[in-house]
Amino acid sequence: MEILKQPMGDYQTNCYIIIIDNKELIIDPGVNATAWVKYHVKNPIAILNTHGHFDHVWSNKELSDDLNIKIYCPKDDNFMLEKDPYALGMTPSCADVLVEPDQEFEFEGIKVKFHHFPGHTPGCSAIEIEDNLFSGDFIFNNTIGRCDFPFSSPQDMKKSINKILEWDRNIRIHPGHGPKTTLFQEKDSLKTWLNYL
Repeated sequence: MEILKQPMGDYQTNCYIIIIDNKELIIDPGVNATAWVKYHVKNPIAILNTHGHFDHVWSNKELSDDLNIKIYCPKDDNFMLEKDPYALGMTPSCADVLVEPDQEFEFEGIKVKFHHFPGHTPGCSAIEIEDNLFSGDFIFNNTIGRCDFPFSSPQDMKKSINKILEWDRNIRIHPGHGPKTTLFQEKDSLKTWLNYL
């Protein structure tokens, strides 16, 4: 398994390409991600969105059309893809597959699970592939995603933190912004955030 990462746009949103057995999964193609993704992929099989915020899905439609692959997005965030609720001029897209909470998929032998961790957004999910967790805007290095945006919920974020604190494996975490980390490295920070939500 190879992981390519490139920060995109003003918010430096991490776009990931996961390469396994010469097949590629694209996670969170943000602002102006198309050229970088197309340069690096040879056999793309799906676009996976951790959540619906514009800086993570901006290039969804262009890449889906150009590469003829489907978009998978948590069902509770699909409205953000379709309606551009922040009115920033994003080209609307629509998920081909509306992902249910904690749903699992297999893409040509590659197992993928969307772990539902709402709070930052209603559908916010972290995508697990081979003991790597692509956490979107749920967990960052030493912090968590904001939950004071429209459609956010501090109460849901608290439940999501408690949910992942029950995990007893030191999974590698690749956030939507900033450097990678691990779950064990983040546990103290996550426990501290519970006191502020």
